Amino acid sequence: MGKPLLDPFPENLISMQTALITGVTGQDGCYMAELLLAKGYRIVGAVRDAQKTAAALPPGLADHIEVVDWNMHDSENMVKVLTRYQPMEFYNFAAYSSGAGMFDDPVAIGEVNGLAVARMLEAIRTTDPAIRFCQASSSELFGEATESPQSERTPFQPRSPYGAAKLYAHQMIRIYRQHYGLFACSAILFNHESTRRGLGFVVRKVTHEVARIKLGLANELCLGNLDARRDWGYAGDYVRAMWLMLQQFSADDFVIATGEPHSVRELCECAFGCVGLSYQDYVREDVAAFRPAEPMLLVGNASKARDQLGWRPQIGFRELVARMVDADLQMLRQTLDIN
Repeated sequence: MGKPLLDPFPENLISMQTALITGVTGQDGCYMAELLLAKGYRIVGAVRDAQKTAAALPPGLADHIEVVDWNMHDSENMVKVLTRYQPMEFYNFAAYSSGAGMFDDPVAIGEVNGLAVARMLEAIRTTDPAIRFCQASSSELFGEATESPQSERTPFQPRSPYGAAKLYAHQMIRIYRQHYGLFACSAILFNHESTRRGLGFVVRKVTHEVARIKLGLANELCLGNLDARRDWGYAGDYVRAMWLMLQQFSADDFVIATGEPHSVRELCECAFGCVGLSYQDYVREDVAAFRPAEPMLLVGNASKARDQLGWRPQIGFRELVARMVDADLQMLRQTLDIN
């Protein structure tokens, strides 16, 4: 089905399957919007500033999304939006970012990543308890993990304000599901990347700098511990898992991961190899940028998602990295008018 042309008056579209997406301008929100539009959904993007949102959306997407002002701190605003647009599905991607910002402004992180989720659940409960809700949660719930790989049964031990706020949201979802009967669930997402990832994340940092080095715009890439390992997947695969979660008979939480850890060294080898270069000639390891050693490797066990959702990642690590390098090369060439 092609992308629908949306009527600006929501009352004329009540019969269409409607999904509300917060954080629609971010990596995951964009991929979710594209997935649902391809399935014939009507998409409502709940954003901080509706007037500025169109410019932040990928080309071609803005014309097919209705945007509405959304305040993560205002319960009354949430109720009004849910009442007006009557979504059947609700995907929450709005959050302070992880990565280097996990300790920035702990109070604000707690408000947006934690307490705001409780406001959303309460707005659903008081407006329409039939709305199905999916939270983009995080492997940072596990923090100082007691076992590896991590599954839904692994104890949570967050080690940052970001992880602690996500844990509060996760627990509130469980409470609203059990006590009020809401169809609310958490997708415990391990690291997931794409060409839309921000430069503050190591995979995009590497692919972007590889492109700059290939084009003669840089000659060195400085990184932390090259032997650090992560479970990296493709963002498009992970939002598909979240959609599958809301199509089930009953709500539940799922770890979404590839189960295949890769080192930063492997990442560099793959990314530089995509442009015919050797990473040893350009990468410098900065001991000062090393993170504390982790007692357990953070890698996800997604067997529950495979068994119950029928979900499997479709894009592997090397294909993902190659796509990101190619996209960064193309972007830089267009920006700088380089052939």
